[in-house]
Amino acid sequence: MNQVDMDALSMTIEPTKVTPFVQLDAREGILAFKGRSSPSASLEFYYPIMSGIDRAFTQGVSSITANFAFEYFNTSSSKCLFDILKRLAQFQQKGMDVKVNWYYEEEDDDMRETGEDYEDVLGLEFNYIAVNEF
Repeated sequence: MNQVDMDALSMTIEPTKVTPFVQLDAREGILAFKGRSSPSASLEFYYPIMSGIDRAFTQGVSSITANFAFEYFNTSSSKCLFDILKRLAQFQQKGMDVKVNWYYEEEDDDMRETGEDYEDVLGLEFNYIAVNEF
């Protein structure tokens, strides 16, 4: 049986003014987003991340903790995030361990409600974590 190189399945994307920090660490089972997301071409930005998640789960990652810590995201980013969360829900339905942490600024009720909406639609359980600032 071939050994899977978990490091090769991992990725890190540094943040810009319009894109968040992203980390997929297949070895540790961590998916993390932090910052702002308003790229003009959201699908182009998020597609490699979605592909990376798919590869990681099909190559032996059996559990993942997904941390979402957004200050802001635009509508097209919201659709991409929904697609990522939908993938995680599908993997969970296949028996994989998926934990979602949804970070939001204490006063940002809209961001918390957005997480709650995703949770309701997808059936994933979210842990809500209020922070003072990002």
